[in-house]
Amino acid sequence: MKELWKGNEAIAEAAVRAGLDAYFGYPITPQTELLEYLSARLPALGKRVFLQAESELAAINMVYGAACAGARTMTSSSSPGFSLMQEGLSYIAASQVPCVVVDVMRGGPGLGNLAPTQADYFQMTKGGGHGDYHPIVLAPASVQEAVDLMYGAFELAEKYRTIVILAIDGNIGQMMEPVELPPMRERNKSDFGWELTGARGRERRIITSLFLKPEELEHMNTALQTKDQAVRANEVRYVERLTEDADLVLVAFGSAARISQTALKQARANGLAVGLFRPITLYPFPDQALARLSERVNQFLVVEMSAGQMVEDVRLAVERKAQVHLLGKMGGLVPMPDEILDRIYAHMPVREEAALTAEEALLAAYL
Repeated sequence: MKELWKGNEAIAEAAVRAGLDAYFGYPITPQTELLEYLSARLPALGKRVFLQAESELAAINMVYGAACAGARTMTSSSSPGFSLMQEGLSYIAASQVPCVVVDVMRGGPGLGNLAPTQADYFQMTKGGGHGDYHPIVLAPASVQEAVDLMYGAFELAEKYRTIVILAIDGNIGQMMEPVELPPMRERNKSDFGWELTGARGRERRIITSLFLKPEELEHMNTALQTKDQAVRANEVRYVERLTEDADLVLVAFGSAARISQTALKQARANGLAVGLFRPITLYPFPDQALARLSERVNQFLVVEMSAGQMVEDVRLAVERKAQVHLLGKMGGLVPMPDEILDRIYAHMPVREEAALTAEEALLAAYL
């Protein structure tokens, strides 16, 4: 049964139903509803932990401690707060313990404003904190997809003993949409073989991110890179729309992809062979799929709510086999369908002979 939920609260409920044991966070707009929802929901369930920390720095280190004990744990924040967590995230990555982070992106740099952007892309996908590591980064384009990805995020984190980030912009966190929530999952805790639960009756386990001998640190880094190869081989997710005959393909994620979908329908109705490529995993980025697409597509138009960050990964993927254009909006401004359509027209003018029939135009409008 579908119910009307606000994005932040739906994500929080999905985490609860996925078996969330402990949440630690600090309020910051536009993600505060997520924290507020869990402040009531988790204590009501009993044997689950909610704690509002004194800062984002404290919150991420509490997540670190709970993760070392084998708990399903998470935090959430918005861009400035997420920046403060980077050192702790690097420690978590090096210690190879699983956790989930929700980043509801807002305008920046600096304190910026409360409006939605996608300008945390570099910070999330390129490691963020110091050292050689990559978290898995999931980018939903609707509240329902955010719920679905959140529901599977803990298992993904535990599978690879890694950080999983749910990357949404303020639009998706604040909008209300009908969603179907998943069932409550009973989690039977098992001994992972690495978590700290007390050493009585067995040899002690050590979780650390400190490796003073270069050879030991290299061994740890090699393990991280081996894990990263497995993630890149098995966890790439993306959606293609009408790319089979496209001469120009829009590339966008999150809210920008929703808006691009509207422009796509209008372009198709006007006879233009336009498609849409939407990465769901910002990391691992679907570069091979884009590379294959570039064998038959002449142009890509990247639509981002930033000065242009994902566009760099698109350019690397297509390796100059096609032209890559950028429509970037900054400061919390959102691209409008007409703006995207104008850019499409600038790169591929309407051809009368390519016009769709009335039936095809109607079908395109409802895709």
